[in-house]
Amino acid sequence: MDMFLNAHFIGSLLQSTLRVTTPLLLVALGELYGERAGMINIGLDGIMTLGATVGFIVGYITVNPLLGLVIGAVAGSLINLIYAYSTITLRSGQIINGMALNILAPALSIFMFRQYFGVTTKLIQGTVIKPICVPVLSDIPIAGPVLFNQNPITYLAFVLAILTAIFFNKTKPGLDYRAVGEFPRAAETLGINVIRKKYIACMICGALAGLGGAYLNTCYIGTYAEGVVAGRGFIALSAVIFGGWRVRGLILATLLFGFTDAVQLRFQTILPVIPYQILAMLPYLSTIAALFIMRNSGLAPKANGVPYSREGH
Repeated sequence: MDMFLNAHFIGSLLQSTLRVTTPLLLVALGELYGERAGMINIGLDGIMTLGATVGFIVGYITVNPLLGLVIGAVAGSLINLIYAYSTITLRSGQIINGMALNILAPALSIFMFRQYFGVTTKLIQGTVIKPICVPVLSDIPIAGPVLFNQNPITYLAFVLAILTAIFFNKTKPGLDYRAVGEFPRAAETLGINVIRKKYIACMICGALAGLGGAYLNTCYIGTYAEGVVAGRGFIALSAVIFGGWRVRGLILATLLFGFTDAVQLRFQTILPVIPYQILAMLPYLSTIAALFIMRNSGLAPKANGVPYSREGH
């Protein structure tokens, strides 16, 4: 028991929790922008995969992981325009198009990676963005390393969360944006360009999902492997539902999932007698439990997933 209650273990666990939470929070924020405009995108896993691949390749070639992050976000936004055109302009089903992204993007990622590196089992190491260590403050017991020795993208993710909450709750453009996901017909009569808002929502969603994927390879592990996303897109989608489509709830949900992931990673090291496959199930079991708890939530935007047509048909 002393192994789990000492300050070093607790601080290390909490620090790891924020690192693991970062990509989930970025992607969940992207999906929140989408769903607030009535767009359900279950293709987040595919977008993250493409962002991870593009981000790693660009960072590796240029030895500039920051550029890899930016291009990964751009790649995510661009591929999500396929989903946007199909669901907004052509008004086809959002779920089936999201699944199509989960097939297309990973296949494209494998093709791109093998085109540049070839078919290899060699572990390719890239350059990573180092954490920012704040002098003096990072020396505070437990809280110091957790809050003041993190990757800059972690700080960016939480700043974006705060700005998103302000945008949706305190600004007129944010309220207009929410109206598109609640009553698009009424929003149109008020002069709001619903189609434009939906396209913007898809671009933001794709960019943040691509950024979350690129984070994995340019900030977190520094290497690339097929399957690196490991279902995090679906966990982020679940976090939006579990969080009640609110930023505060979304932050708590991603922290919960990040904590369970950090716990299972620590337990794999200190409890080798337990098969690692069982421990690796913890984040996904917590996701299922969260969805079960929120199965009757009525907080979803009313026009979520409903195709919109100005002609009314």
